[in-house]
Amino acid sequence: PPLQAALADWDYGAPQLGQLYTELNDRPPPRAFELDPAQLMAPLPRAHQFADASSFLVHAELIRKSRKQEIPSWWKSEPMMYQGCSDPFLGARDDIVAASEDLGIDLEAEIAVVTGDVPMGTARDKAAAHIRLIVLLNDVSLRNLVGKELEKGFGFFQSKPPSALSPVAVTPDELGAAWDGKRVHLPLRIEVNGELLGEPNAGKDMQFHFARLIEHAAATRPLPAGTLIGSGTVSNRDRKTGAGCLFERRAEEILEAGEAATPFLGYGDTVKIEMRDAEGGPLFGAIEQKVSAPA
Repeated sequence: PPLQAALADWDYGAPQLGQLYTELNDRPPPRAFELDPAQLMAPLPRAHQFADASSFLVHAELIRKSRKQEIPSWWKSEPMMYQGCSDPFLGARDDIVAASEDLGIDLEAEIAVVTGDVPMGTARDKAAAHIRLIVLLNDVSLRNLVGKELEKGFGFFQSKPPSALSPVAVTPDELGAAWDGKRVHLPLRIEVNGELLGEPNAGKDMQFHFARLIEHAAATRPLPAGTLIGSGTVSNRDRKTGAGCLFERRAEEILEAGEAATPFLGYGDTVKIEMRDAEGGPLFGAIEQKVSAPA
């Protein structure tokens, strides 16, 4: 059965998956095969829920500063979160299909955790125990629709089409010392058309860690097993690490030169997002997408 079945009964499914993992590493059986990420769907192509946050405040501060706006004081103490599109999640090699190049097509490189069942009212000191898996996420945004939707007061909908997940979701122990139970302390590399956009560290400058985000999401509702909680665009105060999305790069250009020079994505453009361990080995595989027009 699919991954959702294991998440729904983790105490039963996880040990069996762990045993299979050990067997495959020790002595691959005849059913082992070469992995072709292009043939994979997302780890959870239809998730019960996707709650995306904005936990790297420097991202919001940079955007607001380019508009000559200050961030509200409560942003530093209360997470921002919206309900994203969870059906479908795109596979790591699926195209980003956009109705028009005029929509301001952007990537957002994020980390997401996948939870088990989380009871309503779970406190942050208990929340991390409900994290089952970690995955990379490209939260696709249509920037030219965002402002109009926010003006309506009901939040994102048309401006947030399907996002993509990395080929593989891993259990937290796979990250070793890079996982402190609440944050992933590794750089996230982002490329656009083969050129480096940024390599911010996902563990630095994360104002609200994943336990806090789970607490926020579960404050008034239970979270079903298979819920994804996104970190928001990974971004560092040290701007030498680059940008986690094109919107940030454009904001930097506005602050430096008065106008943005970097275009948003167009048809044929490519995006790559990946994270490697301290020795340079792959962890999740890479999200590698091309922007395309509707068929």
